[in-house]
Amino acid sequence: MISIDGSHGEGGGQILRSSLALSMRTGTPFRIEKIRAGRKKPGLLRQHLTAVQAAARVCQARVTGDGIGSTRVTFEPGEVRGGEYCFSIGTAGSTTLVLQTVLLPLLTAKAPSRIVLEGGTHNPHAPPFDFLERAYLPLVNRMGPKVRATLERAGFFPAGGGRLVVEVEPAAALSGFELLERGALGSRLARATVSRLPVDIAERELRVVSKRLGWRDAELQTHEERASPGPGNVLTLLLEHEHVTEVFTGFGEIGRTAETVAADATQACESYLKRSAPAGEYLTDQLMLPLAAAGSGAFRSTGLSRHARTHLDLIARFLPVPIRVEGGDAGEVRLTFGA
Repeated sequence: MISIDGSHGEGGGQILRSSLALSMRTGTPFRIEKIRAGRKKPGLLRQHLTAVQAAARVCQARVTGDGIGSTRVTFEPGEVRGGEYCFSIGTAGSTTLVLQTVLLPLLTAKAPSRIVLEGGTHNPHAPPFDFLERAYLPLVNRMGPKVRATLERAGFFPAGGGRLVVEVEPAAALSGFELLERGALGSRLARATVSRLPVDIAERELRVVSKRLGWRDAELQTHEERASPGPGNVLTLLLEHEHVTEVFTGFGEIGRTAETVAADATQACESYLKRSAPAGEYLTDQLMLPLAAAGSGAFRSTGLSRHARTHLDLIARFLPVPIRVEGGDAGEVRLTFGA
């Protein structure tokens, strides 16, 4: 049984989620202690507990420590099984982070899966649905499986109430790929969404995008979300290149102006455009697990965050796959998986 220090490196919930995914993928049991030890509220919150419970259902695992506030969990996986699953967080906790836990092992399960997730779909500090659909899953689908995600209802903090459905046609094995260049820019879009809030908020955000990035009116879009149970606001910027689509997001919160939300998103977009690597900070973190599981492939990244370096350390605990990190200009790196 592998022992994991949950306070290592970045020390967040990602260590737990990736440990669960890698454990199911490899059949390796693990014990994790000091879960989220450095956070304001240490231990398992509702979305982390849902991730543990979801993983246990997918592979009929034996689990101890699966309770709210627990700082120690042991997980002994069984056989991964495709099928029909529904995971409800019960709060506005991120559905995409729960999906992140179970998706990797289901990509090579013996049967297809249909996963319904209820909770938050557009959360600060988590991949929003748009990133999942437009940036991440198209690359996963290049590896052999076929994964389709459908947003049935958006869920914002603090009301939650979102719902997404993910359908997985597994592959016998994962095939690595190379993502070394962005390719030509095909399209770009700024979409400002409001739920139960004045549409003027979205219009003000788009004015900032137009001014700072110089995008045309045809590339600016407002959207009123009518099905979500609570108020919310998200600004999403999409850059669709030949080989990769990147997504940059700003979230509305109480006390934050529309102009501040837009400034955050446009600044992240501007930073990406100043470099040439195809994978930005968050896509870099997401691509590590499937490529390591495939044991082959390579991609260029705009740089490695502390979060990503912690991820690399964790992967090495479960998988005997060489991962070579080579530096480039302006902090860019190339990651190569396998010999």
